[in-house]
Amino acid sequence: MTIAVTGTHADGDGRLDGSPYALSHLDVLESETAHVFREVAGEFERPVLLFSGGKDSVVMLQVALRAFAPQPPPFALLHVDTGHNFPEVIEYRDRVAERYGLRLHVASVQEFIDRGELRERPDGTRNPLQTVPLLRAIEQHRFDAVFGGGRRDEEKARAKERVFSLRDEFGGWDPRRQRPELWQMYNGRHTPGQHVRVFPLSNWTELDVWQYIARRRIELPAIYYAHEREVFARDGMWLAAGEWGGPRDGERVERRLMRYRTVGDMSCTGAVESDADTVEKVIAEIAASRLTERGATRADDRLSEAAMEDRKREGYF
Repeated sequence: MTIAVTGTHADGDGRLDGSPYALSHLDVLESETAHVFREVAGEFERPVLLFSGGKDSVVMLQVALRAFAPQPPPFALLHVDTGHNFPEVIEYRDRVAERYGLRLHVASVQEFIDRGELRERPDGTRNPLQTVPLLRAIEQHRFDAVFGGGRRDEEKARAKERVFSLRDEFGGWDPRRQRPELWQMYNGRHTPGQHVRVFPLSNWTELDVWQYIARRRIELPAIYYAHEREVFARDGMWLAAGEWGGPRDGERVERRLMRYRTVGDMSCTGAVESDADTVEKVIAEIAASRLTERGATRADDRLSEAAMEDRKREGYF
């Protein structure tokens, strides 16, 4: 997509006639996302940005830094730590928060398990266990707007979301109560106890995210690029060996050249075989792919046809 005030011919950079008024599709997406951040900053009292160290949350943060420069963003970061996260991603998360002087809140699934408020699942995955710590952190810190990195191209339930998505007093989501958002006019009204989930990257695709990463030269955790890793096969996916309960008997660990398209709980996040060790190679690989990142690499989304929607109704991301 290219938007321009004047001109009729697009050049190789997606700009019309070299006009200073022409915007590439990445310019439009960045501007739209910055607008969402500023709307929330002006309308809500205690927003927070969900930051896992994954590429979508990284891009969200980078746009927010540009949107409010030269001041830091007027909100803190929140990560729901399953205890089974990739060490490289946790190290990156902490380093980024320190680099920009941002306060990082960590809601620990392990602490809830230790207190007996949550129980381990038989399959070892902790992704579905994140809902309770997330809602508790929102209540404890009185966050009234929570930025999430969900995109509409990821999964069917996320395609139903508006940019501003109301959550009830229990953190639940009702897709039938979505508010209209005509002309980028967002409705953040809520009553005490409710909060709003905000998705600034709603109109981005995975390819857009990577093109933006290339354009702004954004650093990412190394696991997004091809590297040798010990993995084993389970249910058609390559999973990382770890203390979370993999591999099981009969599952053979192999060392392969892999990369991750998305990051989350190690027990349900699959790697893909790839030699894409640069951002340019990753972009070429994604452009040729016909599988969404979650469809290809997230075991928790395969539990049922409505797995994600069921979790979102309960208060999940």
